[in-house]
Amino acid sequence: MIREIVKIDEELCDGCGLCVPNCHEGALQIIDGKARLISELMCDGLGACIGHCPQDAITIEKREAEEYDEVAVISQMVNSGKATVFAHLKHLQEHNETAYLNQALSYIKANRENMPFEIKEVHELLHGGNDTKSSHHSSSGGCPGSAAASFSAAGLRMAEPTGEMPSAITQWPVQLHLINPAASYFQGADLLVAADCAAFAHGDFHRKFISGKKMVIACPKLDQGRDVYIQKFIRLIDESKVNTITVVIMEVPCCGGLISMVQTAISQAGRNVPVKVAVVSIRGEVLSEEWVI
Repeated sequence: MIREIVKIDEELCDGCGLCVPNCHEGALQIIDGKARLISELMCDGLGACIGHCPQDAITIEKREAEEYDEVAVISQMVNSGKATVFAHLKHLQEHNETAYLNQALSYIKANRENMPFEIKEVHELLHGGNDTKSSHHSSSGGCPGSAAASFSAAGLRMAEPTGEMPSAITQWPVQLHLINPAASYFQGADLLVAADCAAFAHGDFHRKFISGKKMVIACPKLDQGRDVYIQKFIRLIDESKVNTITVVIMEVPCCGGLISMVQTAISQAGRNVPVKVAVVSIRGEVLSEEWVI
């Protein structure tokens, strides 16, 4: 069948192993110094491991692959203990994978005597104390970038509109795959590199971040062509001689790939450029803003 499944770039992978404990299905192992997908049956294709790879060596591709088997996964996972099983269940819940979650729960109930935990603990995990706040630092091991959350904007004090707010964008296109690094408007510009979701999350994004800058947008988790992006950043630095780079990302782990690409480009470019990183929460708050290079 054709489905989404993990792809590992062995040239980028340095064998650090950070992806392995963050693949709760046990589909990844370090073999011969590289991360390897050891079982298509056990890879759910949701990509929780992506944000934990400091080298951006893991992506998701669509290809012919064996169908994911939740029963096979949970039956093997039980041997790893309660913490691993619970992290997996939360992972399924946060991705709204109801069918797989129900299969896992059915297996647990049918084999409850062999479980390293009580059934009531599972119920408490999935139904008790759900927090709609950001889960970026959660130890549950799920993928915060895809975790469902609901919150109210009632506490915001919105200014009374006095007319249509003008856009601060001064060039087109803005998507990183589409821009021409040699375009005249990039010459000596202050460059904004923004994660796709950031402008939707932060209510004052145009005034605070875009104003006075030329902009490119990208998604390090979903976009293909990491090497193409890095080469474009190198050209912007060396040929267009951008003055500064501001990277605006969301607080979720997968967004860190955008910073990594900019840092890689700077390390390969012929000149240094000051880089500022701003982190926006899923509720639109600017959590941090600092010069990192």
